[in-house]
Amino acid sequence: MVSEIIITVILIIPLYGFLLWTYYCPEDSLMFGKRWMYNKEPDFSPNIIRYTKFASVTAMVGSPVVLASMFGAPYVFGIALMIFAFVFIIGAYVIFARQDI
Repeated sequence: MVSEIIITVILIIPLYGFLLWTYYCPEDSLMFGKRWMYNKEPDFSPNIIRYTKFASVTAMVGSPVVLASMFGAPYVFGIALMIFAFVFIIGAYVIFARQDI
C-alpha cells in the first residue's frame, strides 16, 4: 500500500509541472508540437485561453482527489467522483458564463 502511494506521488509530479505550465503559459501549451504549421504566431481567442486555464485547474484539483480516493474504500471513490463532477459543472458555468474574467 505504501509503495503504491509513493509511486503515485512520483508519477504525479511531472503531471503537475505540465499543468502548471499550461495554466501560466496557455498560448505556449496550445502551440506545443504545432508551431511548425504556422508562418507566424496565431492569435487565440480569450475563450480558448479561458478554457485551457479552466481545464488545467480542473485537472490539478481533480487528479489528487480521484487518486487519493482510489486508495480508500469503494464508496469514497464514488462520492469523490460525484463531488468532482459537481465542482466541474459549477466551475464550467462560472468560467464560460462570465465574459469579464
